[in-house]
Amino acid sequence: MKGSAVPAGLAVHCRGVTKDFGVGDSLTRALRGVDLDVPYGELLMLVGPSGCGKTTLVSIVAGTLEPTDGVVTVLGEDLSTMSNGRKVRFRRDNVGFVFQAYNLLPALTAAENAAVPLLIAGWGRAAAVEAAAAVLDSLGLGDRLRNLPSELSGGQQQRVAIARALVHEPRLLVCDEPTSALDAENGRITMELIQRIAVQPDRAVIVVTHDSRVYAFADRIASMEDGRIEAVTSGPRTAPI
Repeated sequence: MKGSAVPAGLAVHCRGVTKDFGVGDSLTRALRGVDLDVPYGELLMLVGPSGCGKTTLVSIVAGTLEPTDGVVTVLGEDLSTMSNGRKVRFRRDNVGFVFQAYNLLPALTAAENAAVPLLIAGWGRAAAVEAAAAVLDSLGLGDRLRNLPSELSGGQQQRVAIARALVHEPRLLVCDEPTSALDAENGRITMELIQRIAVQPDRAVIVVTHDSRVYAFADRIASMEDGRIEAVTSGPRTAPI
């Protein structure tokens, strides 16, 4: 399977992906031959019950976890051929992450938190914070740039996390349960912002969720069960009326 051609227009191409944890009697097969394509310009939701393999799959796609077997090509790059150092640089330059827990640094302001990826990439502090401030302003937080996380609501903290994920203009955005810690209204606002700001022709967005309230924002929905993708369907946003 290694070296198979990737159809044009795909940001993510997975074939026969498996992932085992443990050995012998303690072996657990988290993924069981997953095939998945995600084109540029799409918001794909990965849904299913807890423990079905959603987070394992996106961790492999994002290059933070190694598959046991199978082909994983992301942004035209075969992840299996990368050294660990190259994979770290690839993630730094090309992948943005939004987590269920906001993972903001408590001693940094909103603008400083959002600037972290640029600082890691070697930007000067003033330029990084200025770029982060512009992204925060586009997310409606232009008046909260100097606030610490403890001075922000949950929805505002999630917007800072989205800004941090987008500030370096990644070509792949991975969101792991971005609305599960939010109430219905803030969850809707968060998904509206991701759809409006993050979905771009040269970027793919994968949202892991079992929050059915936000399914309406999907272009397609991939349903997982027991380590497999059981179906991929058009989301309400693109389904014919």
